[in-house]
Amino acid sequence: MEIRVMTIEDYPKVYELWMGIHGFGIRSMDDSREGVEKFIKRNPTTSVVAEEDGRIIGAILCGHDGRRGCFYHVCVAEDKRKRGIGKQMATFAMHALQAEGINKVSLIAFKSNEVGNKFWRSVGWTFREDLNYYDFTLNEANITKFNQ
Repeated sequence: MEIRVMTIEDYPKVYELWMGIHGFGIRSMDDSREGVEKFIKRNPTTSVVAEEDGRIIGAILCGHDGRRGCFYHVCVAEDKRKRGIGKQMATFAMHALQAEGINKVSLIAFKSNEVGNKFWRSVGWTFREDLNYYDFTLNEANITKFNQ
C-alpha cells in the first residue's frame, strides 16, 4: 500500500471509493470532477490517497486558507478499515500542511457518523463543545446526495 499526494487523475477511482461507502454525502458541484480539480489546483500538495494494487482504498481532500487546514471527505474503503490507513493518511496530510506553515487543522464529521467520530477521538483530535458551526448556501444547485 502507498500513501501519496492526490492528483486529478485519481478522480475516477476516488469517486468510485466515495460511491462505495454507505452514508457518504456527495455534493453535485463541489464533488464533480471540475469541483475537485479546482480544489486540487488551489491545494496541490495536501490532499492524499491510499492506493493498493491499483485501487484507491482511502482518500482525504485537504486544503487550507493560509491560516487553518481543513479535512474534507476523509474515507477508507469499508473492507480496508482497521488497518491504520486513515491514521497514516491524516498524518501525511498534516505533514503537508505543516510544510506550508499551517499550524492547526479542523474537520467536520456528521453526528450520525459513529465510525468517523470514534476514529477521530481515538487518534487524539479534540471534540469541540464550545462553538457552533454555521454555513450558508450560495448556490442551491450544489446539493448533497447520501449513498444508501
